[in-house]
Amino acid sequence: MSAHAMPAKPGKRKLTLRRAVDDGFTYLALTVVSLIFLLPCLWLILASLSKSGSLYEIHGFFPAEYSLKTFVDLFTDDVNGLYPYRQWFINTLYVASMSCVFGTVLVILTGYVMSRFRFKGRNAIKNLTLVLGMFPGFMGMTAIYIIMAQLGLLNRLEALIFLYAGTAPMGYLVQKGYFDTIPATIHEAARIDGATNLQIFTKITLPLSKPMIVYTALTQFAWPWSDCLLPKLLLKNRDQWTVAVGLFSMPETHFSRFAAGSVFIAVPIVILYFCLVKHIVNGLTAGAVKG
Repeated sequence: MSAHAMPAKPGKRKLTLRRAVDDGFTYLALTVVSLIFLLPCLWLILASLSKSGSLYEIHGFFPAEYSLKTFVDLFTDDVNGLYPYRQWFINTLYVASMSCVFGTVLVILTGYVMSRFRFKGRNAIKNLTLVLGMFPGFMGMTAIYIIMAQLGLLNRLEALIFLYAGTAPMGYLVQKGYFDTIPATIHEAARIDGATNLQIFTKITLPLSKPMIVYTALTQFAWPWSDCLLPKLLLKNRDQWTVAVGLFSMPETHFSRFAAGSVFIAVPIVILYFCLVKHIVNGLTAGAVKG
């Protein structure tokens, strides 16, 4: 027994060493990639603390002088109405929150219907959404502008909510994949007990879909929160802008204000991500199945 067991030890040590080397290279690569992405963020945070405020007076990686005055001025000084960050933040919060609520409801309902119901044209709808998803969104900007103008919705925040929520069901495939993982026997047992489709959805499916609901809500919130293209197209008055459009309009002489606004607008998303990361990963991995 011992003679047969002896040759296994060198092989086991060799396998352990090989695994350690692989792990070392993996962690090294992850560290390098993390630093590449972290350094611009760190530089932006340091620039937001620059006392001078101008991009041209920031030499090297670190500012010459530090100050928190930029963050205070962000909400107290709108530079004669040119940069009303507080109003932009309220506009962004309103659009993102309403779009999150309506968009989450619509995309969850769409994913559930496409997963659990069989009807004529179902495959055609699925194929059509896949094809439309291959085209970049900016291709329809001219048509969107004309339609919004004819509906009298230009320069109104409700137009953005309508567009964000209305286009949300186009990305229903992840939600559909999650609902596909819920055993059909649960729904069949509920139907035998006399439950309606609405009762099955609200009392059985939704309680089992918490990770997917959290993932969907966060993605529906994050898109309007950081989008610049649609607000720039549809909003003309400065006091109607969102934060992304307002920051984009700032010149280099107000770079510290731009950096401070960028850091502040990123804080809610970062907090939400770290609080909900477990549900996000569970929802995304469970929904990534073949539909």
